[in-house]
Amino acid sequence: MAARLSPEFGARVLVEARSWIGTPYRHQASTKGAGADCLGLVRGVWRALYGAEPQELPPYSADWAESGGPETLLEAGQRWLTTCDPASARPGDILVFRWRDSAPAKHAGVLSAPDRLIHAYERVGVVESPLVPAWRRRIAAVFAFPETV
Repeated sequence: MAARLSPEFGARVLVEARSWIGTPYRHQASTKGAGADCLGLVRGVWRALYGAEPQELPPYSADWAESGGPETLLEAGQRWLTTCDPASARPGDILVFRWRDSAPAKHAGVLSAPDRLIHAYERVGVVESPLVPAWRRRIAAVFAFPETV
């Protein structure tokens, strides 16, 4: 695991993530105010911090991880983000979730406070919601945006 990043950089991440609140949910979208899914939110924050995204994203279905298979989301996080210890997650970090223990991780959001999460939720949009125990149990990994790319 890499060294932790500055709280000031985490604050920049949060300002950008919060600016997405109210964006409607749209599968595969990543446009602030127009539509985003959970990955689209993370991609949009990346673009605000660094400019272009680090890789082209192929189309994906809404159930892309339901039948098992590779850990696509975790692998991308490991490739482009800084892996963090879940016990030391702090605001601005990216949390990645599994819906079930046996399923690949397929949901992500930005930790906004020790008990709050900004994420794009189907039929709801980008919201800041409580990080309740049911969500905490599903955390598969924690990542941070790198301060430089």
